[in-house]
Amino acid sequence: MYVDDSVVRKMDGQAHRYWVMLLHAQCGIIDRSQALGAGLTDEQVEHRLKSGRWQRVHSGVYATFTGPLPREARMWAAVRRAGEGAVLSHETAAEVQGLIDLKAPWATIDITVPGHRRPVQHEPIRGVVIHRSDQSRPQLPITWKLPRTRIEDTVLDLVTASATFPDAYSWISRAVSREFTTVEMLRAGIEARSRLRWRGKLARALADNGKGIHFELELRYARDVERAHGLPQAQRQARHVVGGKAHYRDNWYAEYRVCVELDGPTFHRYEQAGRDKRRDNLNLAADGVQTFRFGPLEVNDGACESAVMVAATLRRNGWPGSPRRCRRRGCAAGPPRTGKSASEAARGPA
Repeated sequence: MYVDDSVVRKMDGQAHRYWVMLLHAQCGIIDRSQALGAGLTDEQVEHRLKSGRWQRVHSGVYATFTGPLPREARMWAAVRRAGEGAVLSHETAAEVQGLIDLKAPWATIDITVPGHRRPVQHEPIRGVVIHRSDQSRPQLPITWKLPRTRIEDTVLDLVTASATFPDAYSWISRAVSREFTTVEMLRAGIEARSRLRWRGKLARALADNGKGIHFELELRYARDVERAHGLPQAQRQARHVVGGKAHYRDNWYAEYRVCVELDGPTFHRYEQAGRDKRRDNLNLAADGVQTFRFGPLEVNDGACESAVMVAATLRRNGWPGSPRRCRRRGCAAGPPRTGKSASEAARGPA
């Protein structure tokens, strides 16, 4: 970073410390107002740009170094260009908060500004998407840190931007299961918003999430495979330590040594599928655990067949119960109940 020149050396002690701290905190990014506030003139700023000591990132925003910009520097440049009240949001806030992995340096940056502001009215900001909203609140100010939305608002912004409800719910699942936020905090965030997609569905899903059901496919497994067919209730996201490392079993029938893992394509957008196979092998090698691995097909269209397979394994391992038929036509999970008509029996229990 370009901090040692004749102008900088002439700054008094307090101004010099502020300048160095500012450049360090903002990864070498500075805007024109900050440069002028530190004591530089317009002519001195232009001289640094023309001489190549600084480089222009956006209109009025500069990098005080040469060469490619790291991801965090690009984020700072976007925030400074967007101006008053600008915060990182959506997937970019999720990057900073650790909810997802950092993207490539040149990936699009999401910024939210207050609803009354229009920072791109006259000129778009290259590589930046601007969202205007008064519903997302900033995280409590942290000195010298990138401004970003609160984690619950980050999640709800991603929910709103999702194309489908399973996509939306996967963000909630990830945030809650990894303890970035809580169900109670998300409920409070939902209540504080006047507009939110899938409000009713989210309220019902959060009720299940509080029981440890952490993504859409788990929700369907608990409802359509387990409860609908009278199987015992599994522990959700059960923590298990093998070889000193923590692993989480999606559905764990501890008494019967049976595990049901679920592979949702949306959830695995940020996961490595190879980890699943390794986890299954660890379950078998360490504890003799029998693992089923179901995807959307087995949990949705094949719910009854999946219930039959899980029930048979549970019974073989000591479960005294029996599966029952669900309401789906043709379900063969159990015999019809006595005292009902054939059509009622085929529908199963209410």
